[in-house]
Order: sequence, then structure tokens, then C-alpha cells
Amino acid sequence: MPAHPLHLALIAALTSGAAHAQSVDTTMGTLHVHQARGQLTAHEVLTSVDVLGAERIEDQTVAQSWELLGQMPGMQLTETRQGAESGKVSFRAFNGEGYLNAIKTLIDGIPSNVNSGNQRFIDMLFPLEIDYIEVVRGTNDPRYGLHNIGGNINFGTRQGGTYTDGRLTYGSFATRQAQLAVGREHGDFAQNYFVGVQTSDGYRDHDRSEKYALGGKWFYGSLEDGMRIGLTARAYRHQADEPGFMTAEELQAGRRRSAPRNAHDGDDRSMRQFGLHMDLALTEQLMLGTKLYHNRYHDDRRITFSDMPTGNAPRQRRVWDEAQSGLLATLTWAAHPALTLEAGANYEQQHNGYVRERFAYSVPTDFDATPARIQNDDHHTFNNAGAYLQAIWQPTASLKIVPAYRIDRFDGATQLPGGVRAPLQDYGTIGQPKLSVVYGLDADTNLYANWGRTFQVLTGSTPPAYLTPGQAAMRPSTNTGMEAGLRFSPFAGTRGRVAVWQQDAENEVSNMPATGTTVVLGKTRRRGVDLQFDAQIGERWTLWASHAYQEAKIERDGRAPGVSIEGNEVAATPRTISNLGLDYRATDALQFGLQGRAQGDYYLEERNLTDKFGDFAVLDLSAKLRLTPRTSVDVQLRNVTGREYVYAWYDSFFWEEARPMFSPSAGRSAFVSVTVRL
Repeated sequence: MPAHPLHLALIAALTSGAAHAQSVDTTMGTLHVHQARGQLTAHEVLTSVDVLGAERIEDQTVAQSWELLGQMPGMQLTETRQGAESGKVSFRAFNGEGYLNAIKTLIDGIPSNVNSGNQRFIDMLFPLEIDYIEVVRGTNDPRYGLHNIGGNINFGTRQGGTYTDGRLTYGSFATRQAQLAVGREHGDFAQNYFVGVQTSDGYRDHDRSEKYALGGKWFYGSLEDGMRIGLTARAYRHQADEPGFMTAEELQAGRRRSAPRNAHDGDDRSMRQFGLHMDLALTEQLMLGTKLYHNRYHDDRRITFSDMPTGNAPRQRRVWDEAQSGLLATLTWAAHPALTLEAGANYEQQHNGYVRERFAYSVPTDFDATPARIQNDDHHTFNNAGAYLQAIWQPTASLKIVPAYRIDRFDGATQLPGGVRAPLQDYGTIGQPKLSVVYGLDADTNLYANWGRTFQVLTGSTPPAYLTPGQAAMRPSTNTGMEAGLRFSPFAGTRGRVAVWQQDAENEVSNMPATGTTVVLGKTRRRGVDLQFDAQIGERWTLWASHAYQEAKIERDGRAPGVSIEGNEVAATPRTISNLGLDYRATDALQFGLQGRAQGDYYLEERNLTDKFGDFAVLDLSAKLRLTPRTSVDVQLRNVTGREYVYAWYDSFFWEEARPMFSPSAGRSAFVSVTVRL
């Protein structure tokens, strides 16, 4: 299919002459591109981008798809392992505890965070459905505002093509998984379908899980003919027990057990997402892309956090009912071979409900009893309007300059028990200047730098996110970040990247909407060094490795006078995150793989009074044999050394008896899968 002049113009604008100022992304695995995109992609414009391709995704056996990012550099996986509340991913020294959800998440370009910023919509995806995962780090991406504090992750699902792929898995803990992906493309009409089912008894007692996913994509037209329009839809249901968090004594007695208090704990979660996509080639130089979307999230979670017999705080039922509707629009103009301009706008409207009930002491917790207290029965709106403008200017073959500016505004109101109604904090217009620069020393070596500002606003349904009587006004916390790096290829078949970065928050807030906990930390500074390297060694060996050193500290205490936390480390932030991988292709039909992941330890709270927890080093092995041109079988061994590590958090329901609580990781496990491609 010949390229449309629009595509040629856009390419020319970014690659003037024999341009040396190339993109500085790192791609692992194969990308399946069935049709050129008219809009500029992140790796064409931005300077700290990693892409994980389908080749390293589709054959992975994971409990939840956020685990796939463990293959990528600098990724902290927070493995809570509590049923549907399984965990999440973070990076750039932002943790996954839920107090500051700093990573924007998207599915096919559609915003996919819940109100708090948590990444629960990722669970709707199975590996066989995912074509690529794109990670943008830092503060210089103007496309998104809300939750885009430290960067963003976009999960691209398969689009177009003609295929029928099925995968069956059986493994440890009676894990059973079935995936079916079907694509049909004829002329200008492409349709893709996916069905996924997974059940497991879980590593621990009272840890059974069942989840189901259904997805579809229908696209018609092509940008070569001037228009492409499409519909995406997916639905998800997850029912799971929760084995509960363990005290140190319970962990020592048996890490696979579940305490009697947790026997009724569980979660029933459902999610839906719909998107209407339209791309128009208005002229040979002008491209308009739009997305309309609707997200629905419902979650009924019953959880007993600890065995404290007094009070009712540790025994809770939390019910979320959230609806998001929004629009994204992007206009791209190839004004000149050396200049491309892009303008974008978005609007999102949220209607959210949150109910939190507390229950009297019983073993196990009786969630069918009348609640001892209804903590929340709230209904709140949360609306965001944003716009940005960026220019991609390449004055010479070696230099690319990308200035950008973004603005965001918010409004909304909450309805609390007792007829209390309150408006959202008035944050005004939040301006975010940004700048990226790439200089090509030669065809294989690029120097790059970026600078930018992002922001944090409060979410949830209660003060201080909303201005109830007597509540003080708050300004957004601005985050200013900078990065400098070098991308290089020391010899054929290798790629490396070295980067140093820093990000300062003016007045960071530790905010947990689920518990109504808000603590102003004050001025924080995050900084680190990222090292990445991968190499193709001969025709049979592939090696990749990464190491991230990072720290997050409180530079100025923003709390009320008392015990100072100035100079302390931000909770749950490991100093080091490392990856190592090695693939060996023994024959055209047989290949072996090795992957190691390691993470340092960290404090559990900002006072830094506890011991450090959370460090681990795990090793996974895999083997894949192609039986026929269309059939293959693979074996994956997880945590082959049987490393016993834990996720830890600080139980502070009762400060006089505050203590760490633990969720143990799964031990050694094995999975066998058969994949058929028709």
C-alpha cells in the first residue's frame, strides 16, 4: 500500500535529510504495525521512551498483565497479592502504595486510571491480546495532565491482520488459563476479537481467583483514503478471595496460610471500556485524531487488615462505583519539512460513588452483619479539561528541539452524608512548560536532555480534596523534572543508554482516597541514574540488562509542627532496581530464556523508624519448542531458586501498636502452555 503524502510530510518533518537526531527509544521484541499512524508517536517526539513488543509479551504466563512490565528497565512492581487487588507498577522513585499514584495509564490511547489514579483497568488485558507496551518516563510529555506526574504507560492491543491464535496454560496452584485472539482484515475493514479466562487456587490458603475478559475492535477505512473510524470495547469480571496480610509471627508460622480472621475476605470487581476512534486526513499536511471513551468501574471489596480486637477500623467493606466519559483530540500539521506542530485537547467527566463500612470484631469478620459504622456514603464529580501545544523543530540534520506547553483545569463537587455538599478545590489554571532536545553526534549516538513540569491534585470524595466548611484552600503540587542522557551503539547489534534525572515536588501530598488519609509531606526530591544495555551476540544469543539507582527524600517538612521528617526517605522507595535477561536460540525450533530481577529494600513510613523491607532477587527460566509451523509448547519456571520475599506495609490503625504487615510472594512455580496459530 503506497504511503499517503501526509505520512511522508510527517516523516520528513522529523527526519530532515540524513538526520542524526533520531528517536532515543529502546525497543524490546517485535512490533506488529499493520497501518501507519498519522499522529506523532511518543518515540518520534520524546526522549525517554521504552517499548516492549509482542514477541516478549504474548508467550508470557502472568497472573495479571502489570507483571509484564517487570521485563522493562527501572520498573518497581508492588506485589500486594490480595485477590483482585493484586498490585501495580511504578517508576522514577514513585512507589505503588497508593498514596501518590503518579503514573498515567492508557489502553489503546484511552485514559485507564480509576479516580484515585490506581491502575486497575490493566487487569482487563491478557498477554495474547497485547501488541506492545510503551513507557514514557519523566515530565516532558505534554499529551496528558491528570496522573501524569512521573510518566505514562500505554498498552496497545492488536489491530488489523488476519489470524486465529489460541493459548492454553496449566501450572502451579491449579492455575488454568485459556486465551483466544482472532483477527480478520479484508479491504478497509478490520475486526479483532479476544476472549480470556483464568482460574487459580492461589499460592496461599483462601486465595482462589476467577477472571474473565472479552474484547473487540472494529475499524473501517484508511488514512490513505482520508478517514479511519473504529470502535473498541472490552468487559472484565474478577471474583477472588483475599488471603489477608500477615503479622511477622504468622509469616514465620507458615507463609502459605491465611489467618481465620480473613476467611470471609474477598473481592468482586467488574470493569468496562468503550472507545470511538476517528482519524481524518484533512489535507496532505493536516491530520485530526479523536477518541471518545466511556469507562465503568465497580468494585466490592471485603478486607480485614489486622487482628486488632478494639475499634472497627481494621474490618472494612469498600464499594466503588465510578463512571468516566471523555474526549481526546489531536491536530497535527506538517508545516514545513523542518517543522511539525501538534495541538491537543481533552475533557473528562467523572461521576463516582464510594461506600465504606466498618464492622465489629469477629473471627472471621461477618460482612453480612449490620455495619458498626458507615464511614463513607459519598457521591462526587471530578472534571478535567486540558490542552497542549508542541512543536517539533529540526533546524539541522543533527538537532531536534521540541518545546511544549500544557494547561489543565478542574472542577467538581461532592455529596457527603448529612446533606453536606462541597465544591472541588479551586486549583485555577495549571501551566506546564516542557522542553526536549536531541543532538545526534552520528547515526548511532545521540545526546538528549529534557525539562518539564507536571502536577499533583487531590482525588477521592472527602476533604481536603473538596472544600467543606472550614477546610483550607490548597494549591496543586507542581513537579519539575529534568533529565540528560546518552544513547549509543558501541558496536553492531548493541544499544545502550545512560541517563541522569531529577524531579522536585513543591508540596507533595500523601493521599489515600480509600481511607481518607491525607498528609502533606512538603518539598520532595527524587533523583537517579538509569543504565540500559542490550546486545545481539551472533545469530543465537540476545542479552539485555538494566540497573536503576534512585532515591526519594523529603527536603522540607510540610506537616504541622511535631516530629520532623525532613531529610527522611519517602516510604516504599527502593534504592536499586535491576534486570538481566538472556535468550538462546538453539535451533530454529528450540529456544531458551533466562530473566533475573532484583530490588533493594526500603522504609515503610516517612518517619523511617521501622526496619527496611521489600528486597528480593528472583530468577525465571523458560524453554519453547515449535512442534509444527503452527503449534508450539513452552515451559516457564518462576522463582526457580525459591526465594522467599514479601510485600510489606505499615499497619497504623492503632499507632500504639503499629507494626509491619506482610503479603508473601509466590514460591517456586511452573507453567506449561500450548499455543496454536491458524
